[in-house]
Amino acid sequence: MRSRLVIALAATVLLLGAAAAYALLQRHSDANATSGVRLDAGGLLVRSTANGHLAKTSNNEVTTSGLECARVYAAGGTGVCLGPALPGTYQATVLDAASQPTRTVPLDGVPSRARVSASGRMISWTVFVAGDSYNRGAFSTRSGVLDTRTGDLAGNLETFGIDRDGQRYTADDVNFWGVTFAADDNRFYATLATDGHHFLVEGDFANRTVRTVHDGVECPSLSPDGKRIAFKKRVGDGWRLSVLSLDGMTETPLAETRSVDDQPAWLDDHTIGYGLPRADPRHSDVWTVPADGSGAPELLVEDAESPAPLPAVS
Repeated sequence: MRSRLVIALAATVLLLGAAAAYALLQRHSDANATSGVRLDAGGLLVRSTANGHLAKTSNNEVTTSGLECARVYAAGGTGVCLGPALPGTYQATVLDAASQPTRTVPLDGVPSRARVSASGRMISWTVFVAGDSYNRGAFSTRSGVLDTRTGDLAGNLETFGIDRDGQRYTADDVNFWGVTFAADDNRFYATLATDGHHFLVEGDFANRTVRTVHDGVECPSLSPDGKRIAFKKRVGDGWRLSVLSLDGMTETPLAETRSVDDQPAWLDDHTIGYGLPRADPRHSDVWTVPADGSGAPELLVEDAESPAPLPAVS
């Protein structure tokens, strides 16, 4: 009798788990089916911090999807949503122009950053992970890149060869985060943290290599003209938004003096967008600031974060 009871309880737990997983997957499927968020018709893609869903603002109107995301981005008619999968796990969901899923990639940590190349071909993500021995149990990061055209997946940039100041470099404490793509869909920039430094690196996806470019750069974002990097610069216990000129490596602090822990986005050639938490960190707002260091911060979208401009795709 006891063994039968144990078997029955185990079967019940399995059935409940399966039901919960099915309900979660069905919820995401239903959400996508009715999202109504186009990624190729202009506007600004954001993550709503009112409900945690993918949303778009256009002509002072907000369209909210049912798709739950922790981080979003889109370009070239392709989007990515880093969000929950089965209970306690996360995945990167690749979206088409109608916000319908085309592929999912399991993530091995908590979502932090996401990017899509201007053409929509390349997708990247960064997650927080715990357990690296060198980090004494604190959070580390993992970054991956997917070529949506070929299916080529680099699940962890830590496997790439590293050129540090012209020399081959290896270390146990290597961390990557904040990928941003160049126009050729092969080159990219990212942050490499190691040996107490935060290097801007330029990567070659096809050759699986990176090389150090400049020190003191976190969460880089390449400008539309490919000549500048917007980033957050560590200052004391916080970060100052700045722009780095790749021709000359000069840095320009931006007019936003509050600490911004975000990967900034170029909304156009002259404007930087970013998320800034409120006093209640569950809610954020999207702000903008000129990219040349002039002007002052301006509020763009309330109760939102993770901004991505959506140029109309012909």
